[in-house]
Amino acid sequence: MIKIAVIYHSETGNTERMAGMVEEGCLSVTQVEVKLMTLDRVDPSFLEQAAAVILGCPNYEGSCSWQMKKFLDSPQPAGLLAGKLGGVFVTQNWPGGGGGSFAEMTMIAGMLVRGMLIYSGGIAEGHPPVHFGAVACKTPQGIDRERAVKLGRNIAAKAVELWG
Repeated sequence: MIKIAVIYHSETGNTERMAGMVEEGCLSVTQVEVKLMTLDRVDPSFLEQAAAVILGCPNYEGSCSWQMKKFLDSPQPAGLLAGKLGGVFVTQNWPGGGGGSFAEMTMIAGMLVRGMLIYSGGIAEGHPPVHFGAVACKTPQGIDRERAVKLGRNIAAKAVELWG
């Protein structure tokens, strides 16, 4: 069984709802076990066993939330990320922009520094494209929901391909 940790920070519940959609996508792939964790309730033993980690947070002024940045800058539990497959998702307040891609790239940079292998499926895995990761405006619905589910499915399928 391939374990996937979805670790997120949510202020209003939008990112938490999106985490559930990412989990749904992961669980659509056989041989996968998923655990949702908030930043303040990370399960180090599950994280250590996970083959993939998907991080999500709200966009704060064009970057990831300070809570997510603190997680990525902390020795533990971020020290348990090396060698794992990683992906990201972000919620933002404005549909046409607001820095979601920059927030994703901030998390991706932190994950790369921690020795992770980053994957999204990008435009190579069909519609809808997820580019750097999945971005949703406020409460994920419509194409934003599709992207969140697809990101989870893409990461889970790649983790099974690599380690299943």
